[in-house]
Amino acid sequence: MPRSANPPTRGRALVVIPTYNEIESLEGVVREVLALDADLDLLVVDDASPDGTGRLADRLAAAEPRVAVLHRQGKEGLGRAYLSGFAQAIGLGYPAVVEMDADGSHPTSALPGMVAALEADPALGAVIGSRYVPGGSVADWSGFRRLLSRAGNAYARRMLAIPVRDSTAGFRAYRASALAAMHLEDVNSRGYCFQIDMTIRMLDAGYGIREVPIEFRERRAGASKMSRAIVAEAMARVTVWGMRRRMARALRRPAL
Repeated sequence: MPRSANPPTRGRALVVIPTYNEIESLEGVVREVLALDADLDLLVVDDASPDGTGRLADRLAAAEPRVAVLHRQGKEGLGRAYLSGFAQAIGLGYPAVVEMDADGSHPTSALPGMVAALEADPALGAVIGSRYVPGGSVADWSGFRRLLSRAGNAYARRMLAIPVRDSTAGFRAYRASALAAMHLEDVNSRGYCFQIDMTIRMLDAGYGIREVPIEFRERRAGASKMSRAIVAEAMARVTVWGMRRRMARALRRPAL
């Protein structure tokens, strides 16, 4: 693991990058993060990519002490990959942990500001790089995909009664102590609904969430992991979570 020997030399945050068949884009993303003057370390979590992404990650780690690799036995889903990364960051004493895609869709230039915003406000549990707050945008997407994403976030916001406008965003900086205080062993969301799950858990635990605008771009190479099954899983879980939350609020309401 990066800089694990002496806590004073550890970076401000551990950037966790989950990978499955990202050999075409991973190296560029890693080099962009390393080039930032922001004192960040990286952990690549590879799910036994058949295209050799894990081997590439090992070569990058061998050449750069700020990069480490966690190899998992197979494809277990985005949520499980991030939870493994969170556990590593918490165990090593990083004050913050960042979620970031390996496909180049997240702007690395936004990383220092996101980490700084988290550090500046102790009430925050997370800072989200958001597409749907003023100043945020999405480039290169079709009109249908934009509509689907906006509609899904609007549905989650309304159904779950949360203030976050981009709860499906996968570009985030978390306060490690907030993650450590949560029961992450109970999280069983595996696909993209993992981001929504973590959003409501963070808010319900009493932590603030700030959204900062980013420009999200289409992936640089490779195929998207999004599918109808992933969308259906997210919407089904949001519906169930929303109904449970409404029932819980109704039970807490004082009798007339």
